[in-house]
Amino acid sequence: MSTSLSTQLPHAELFEPTRVGSIEVKNHYAMGSMGPLGFATAEGGWNARAIEFYSTRARGGIGLIITGVCQVTNPADGVPPGLIPNPTQSPGIFMTTSRDLTERVHGYGAKIVLQAGAGFGRVITKAILGGRTPVAPSAIPYRWDPSITCREMTVEEIQGVVAQFRIAGAVARAAGFDGIQVHAVHEGYLLDQFAISYFNHRTDEYGGSLENRLRFAREVVEAIHAGAGDDFPVQLRFSPKSMIKAFGVGAMPGETFTEMGRDMDEGIEAARLLVSYGYEALDVDVGSYDSWYWSHPPMYQAKGLYVPYARQLHEACPEIPLIVAGRLDDPDLAAAATADGTATLVSLARPTLADPEIVNKLQRGARDLIRPCISCQEGCIGRIEKYSSLRCAVNPLAARETERPMPPANDRTRMRVLIVGGGVAGMEAARVLAERGHVPVLHEASDHLGGVVIAGGQPSFKEDDLALVAWYERQLEVLGVEVHLGSRVDADLIRRSGADHVLLATGSNPQHLDLGEGIPVVDAADALLSQDSLGDQVAIIGGGLTGCELAISLRERGAEVTIVEALADVLEKNAPTCMANHAMLHDLVTYRGVDVLTNARAEQVTDAGLLVNVDGEQRLLPAQTVVTAIGYTSQRDLEGEIKAAGIPYHVMGDARRCANIMYAIWDAFEVASQLEK
Repeated sequence: MSTSLSTQLPHAELFEPTRVGSIEVKNHYAMGSMGPLGFATAEGGWNARAIEFYSTRARGGIGLIITGVCQVTNPADGVPPGLIPNPTQSPGIFMTTSRDLTERVHGYGAKIVLQAGAGFGRVITKAILGGRTPVAPSAIPYRWDPSITCREMTVEEIQGVVAQFRIAGAVARAAGFDGIQVHAVHEGYLLDQFAISYFNHRTDEYGGSLENRLRFAREVVEAIHAGAGDDFPVQLRFSPKSMIKAFGVGAMPGETFTEMGRDMDEGIEAARLLVSYGYEALDVDVGSYDSWYWSHPPMYQAKGLYVPYARQLHEACPEIPLIVAGRLDDPDLAAAATADGTATLVSLARPTLADPEIVNKLQRGARDLIRPCISCQEGCIGRIEKYSSLRCAVNPLAARETERPMPPANDRTRMRVLIVGGGVAGMEAARVLAERGHVPVLHEASDHLGGVVIAGGQPSFKEDDLALVAWYERQLEVLGVEVHLGSRVDADLIRRSGADHVLLATGSNPQHLDLGEGIPVVDAADALLSQDSLGDQVAIIGGGLTGCELAISLRERGAEVTIVEALADVLEKNAPTCMANHAMLHDLVTYRGVDVLTNARAEQVTDAGLLVNVDGEQRLLPAQTVVTAIGYTSQRDLEGEIKAAGIPYHVMGDARRCANIMYAIWDAFEVASQLEK
């Protein structure tokens, strides 16, 4: 008897049908909720972008899709209409557009639940708040400005929100959703603020005992069942542990601290109560807005970081189905989480942004074809924070599936395109051009592809950067792109290339300091590639992203590291877009034992170390190596030669503007997807 392909593949059990509560799911993969910014119509329905976004992920093999949070109408919060979808703003519009969404998702055999939220409370952003006073369970500090004290929410306001969930339940069922997931007794949102005594100081029926603090959440699920029926599945987004040390201060991984939020003992007790109230499954993470790098884990967090907490919850309450998230794109980790029953479903959020086909590719054993999420959070959380739109750094088509058609080349329009530089910009351009049917020819001066990403990917927590380079290499191989390594482009090659167009993606060069004679001085890229040769004492000039990541990596190797920063703090000049990444990297520098000298300037090296000026006083910093991490300058020396050859061209990536992986990829995609004769 022959064996089916699915049973021959590793972890075939992940693709077997299962049940989460009363919902039957075709496999063990859920798509985690991501803020649906840019997905709403003015009336609070779903726009065409949203419908295509979710149906694309259903086509990609996800078993259960959890929508981004759709806040019900909450006048106390005052979320502006049209910012995110809202099932109660205009129920008719929401129902009509949701029908289009649910029917398309169901066409691929996937299920979809509507995530509906009660509100933000003290964590609402200033942009949404619009100058009003934020509300909370009690008069506590506003998350983004502790000098502002929140207004205590009235009982009438609470009951008004509860009533909205009765409408939301009825609308969700009529619209074809397979259930509702309530958002949330997690991450420090409004319901979570009521549930945690650190935030809730009330003395009425919504404060005091755990049962009272969970009353709001209980009334919400009861209202949903009143509107949709007792048989309509209701899940809950739930954080059994908050990781809060103080208002606005989170704990580090492995740190011993006093939990000021919800600890695991109370989390287990709360889980039992919540399920007894009518929530049939819990979607689990840990963290809070006060410890945001737990709720939105950067690359500095371990993969599978929520599994240990979910396992404690499962062992205490084995009867409760759990959906578990937390950097679980590795199927080995996913299989381990489901094998012992900890996770009924494994939740992937950002990985589905990077590659909507991730589950299909895993199922057919094509892991090398999966575009990896690099956990940079530049395109997702970062864009949501700053631009109220969901995107992805490595996948420019994420949430733009219908907006950026790539016209195919034909015999009349096909071009030969010379690409100078094999970093991520050059590789993305080559990939897109080849997919369109053009003929890209890529020349890279070094003996490898990847550019500065190879150096940046050397720390242990940057492994996905290297995986991204490997994915590009595989894509270019599959597409048959002509690649020349060790090939330095000059004027003669440009003239002989026969190119119809040139894409200049030569990247950037590190800036240098003249520090005189003494101990070795190396730039950050070289240092990252040869960390073991730097010695036991290293001074890093520059406390930007690269300098801080290198410092932490060297500390992992046991070196003593000092950062010399001219500004008042590290990460001031080139902080990551996403607050979670910035906050965690900033806190890790101190937590990992890196010494930091601020308001300090490097003057010169000696045989004993580095002379620095700190607040006007000179001191010797003992070191065996000095590393300069003071930034980069765009490299575009060939631009004049290209102009002289009279060939049309574009400059992209760091050669155009020194930025990051996201902008290098987005630059290249923008040009290559539309390039025509």
